Parts: sequence; C-alpha cells; structure tokens
Amino acid sequence: MTIGFPSRTAVSACAICVAGLLALAPAAAVARTGTDPGGPGGVRAAAPQPALLYRSGTQVRPRAGAPRIPAVSALSWLVADARTGEVLAAHDAHRRLPPASTLKTLFALTVLPALPSGIRHEVTEAELAGIGPGSSLVGVAEGRTYQIADLWRGVFLNSGNDAVHVLAALTGGWRNAAVRMQAKARALGARDTQVRSPDGYDTPGQVSSAYDLAVFGRAGLRDADFARYCATAEAMFPGTGDRPYGIRNTNRLLTGADGVEPYPGLIGVKNGYTSNAGNTLVAAAHRGGRTLVVTVMNPQAGGGFTVYEETRALLDWGFGAAGRVDPVGSLDALRAGPRPAVLPVAVALDPDGEASGAPGWPETGAIAGAAALGAGAVALVLRWVPGRAARG
Repeated sequence: MTIGFPSRTAVSACAICVAGLLALAPAAAVARTGTDPGGPGGVRAAAPQPALLYRSGTQVRPRAGAPRIPAVSALSWLVADARTGEVLAAHDAHRRLPPASTLKTLFALTVLPALPSGIRHEVTEAELAGIGPGSSLVGVAEGRTYQIADLWRGVFLNSGNDAVHVLAALTGGWRNAAVRMQAKARALGARDTQVRSPDGYDTPGQVSSAYDLAVFGRAGLRDADFARYCATAEAMFPGTGDRPYGIRNTNRLLTGADGVEPYPGLIGVKNGYTSNAGNTLVAAAHRGGRTLVVTVMNPQAGGGFTVYEETRALLDWGFGAAGRVDPVGSLDALRAGPRPAVLPVAVALDPDGEASGAPGWPETGAIAGAAALGAGAVALVLRWVPGRAARG
C-alpha cells in the first residue's frame, strides 16, 4: 500500500461545480421554535420530548390549514427541518430496518475527516478482498492509482462498495471502521443503528432507522465535502491509462434518470437497495429559505422507483406544512452532551459532533446549485459504461 501527495492535483469535475458557490448561495433560513404542550408545567420548549417518535404509526401535530399527510407505503419514514432539527412528521421513526447503502452516510461522516482529498493512493489486492457478491461497484482496480476524491465520488455516485473497502483500509481496516462508525452514531444520538458492514451490505444484525438516517444526512450536509459529493450528479472516474469514464449518481431524484422527474431544489444525500432492505433513500431539498431532510425506508407498493415518488410527496408536504404543524420530536433529542435547540446558520458539526466554523446551510444550498452547473460541463466529456445495479 502506498500513499503519496501529488506535486499537482488534477482538477476534477466537481471543481467546476465549486466555481458557482458564491453566486448561488441562498439566503439563510429563519428558524422557528416549536412547542411542547406536555412539557413540565406547560412550559414551551424547543421541541417535544422524543418519546412521541417511539410510538407506532404516523405522528403529526397539524394546525389549522395544514396539508394532509400523503399516502406513503414505506415501512418507515420521517420529515425534518434540516436547520432546526425539528421533526415535522414521521411514521415508525425508530423502527429498526436494514439500511442498505444509505449507511454509507455514516461511513462518510466517520472517515471523510481522516483523509485529505488530494492524496493519491495505489490500490492493492488486499484492499479489494471481501467485497460481497452482487455489490455495486464503481470499478476500482488493483494497481491503479486514485485520488481520495475519486474514491469518494465512487462512493456517493455509484455507491461503490469497492471504493468503501479501499477507504476503510486506509483508515484502520474494515472492523475498525465499523467500530468507529458505531461510536459516531452514538455521539450523534443515533441509537437504533447497529453497524456490521460499513458499506451497507446485507449482514445479519445490521440495522438503522428513519430517525438515525435523517440524523446522518443532516450532519453530513453540514460538512462541505460531504455536501459537495452528495450533490454531484455526474463525474469522471479514472480508467485504464489516460481514459477516464463517466459515472452518474444513482439517486434518480437528483439526476432525473429512467423517467424519474428530478426534484426542484434537491441537494442529494444517498439512496440504497438490497434484496433484504428493499429501496431506501435519504434526501434533502432547499426551497424558499428552508431545507428539509426526508428518509424513506422500504416502500411496500409499486416498483423500484416508488421510493423516489414517496420521497417527492413527503418533501412537497413538508414545504407546504411549514409553519402549519408543531414538531413531534427533534433530531437533536438523543445527542450526547449539551445541545442547542437551534444551531446558528453558519455553524457546522465537526467530526466529534461539536460546533465548528465550517460551512453551514447557505453553503449547502449553494453546492446543490453549483453541482447542477457542473453536470452540464461534465456531460461534454462523459463516456458511459454499462450501468450496474445499486446494491448496498
């Protein structure tokens, strides 16, 4: 295994996206504090107690004029305000289910800070060992040299388990990655998650929940690198010699592939599929100064694209319900240590879950817009390869 720093770092397709950041930055969202009628002595609190989200069935507290919850067949789902962490509505939010590749959000939260994106690494045979049969792959090859940024694009766009294996090997190994991911989940207040395979591959005992996945998605969007990768629709990936090939994000709500209409203002995040988990999706979108994060796990009706349409319906409901529902919980409710009811707009969460000065929600919205600009430029040089099944 060799790691080296290049004398000159190649400009990736994502660099095109970054050029539009300042021009596209949206206005900061204005937070609204919810109420908890059941609080001690009737005192108004930042958000209801988390116990409500442990109840079975659909939980929502509509005010007059609130839109009706759409019909959703997923076993579990959740809609939350990404800035404040308020949960606007949920169905079996803490039900433990296989997460498929949406677990890669937690992998990225854990491993991204440890590896500078410009590092170049020559992949070894040992680093590609143990990839599960039927895994989604981006095409990482033994003996070929990649930048760390290339590997992350392979993770976020193609859901490449081969890229996950290499990144895990560079940061302590497969088992170590699982242990660190578990610790990270607990620090963020994600108590339903049990990590067995860092790439999300079906493994006995591996579970997460709509609540936990929303926590991971929200935390990830406060990291500039995470936000940039998850918003990237298309990129070039190193191939044989000097012949890179095009890769495209498997999140069809972002790309509009296969007849799925792209969602306006979508930032991205992560989709997944395995035979055991069914289709899963964590999605975030920005509209009118507000950012929502939605998790949908294992729709029971329709085909493989139902997860996108049910997510679309929940996003539409969430934007329509703004100011017309009281929160039923908070994504901050189970975090370790003291926590603010509302994080300042320009504040991010660092790898330890504490406040830092990293980019916040304005930058996240900008990244989504910039990625759309970059997609047009990348399309000029794309050389498509046969599609692979998106499996965790």
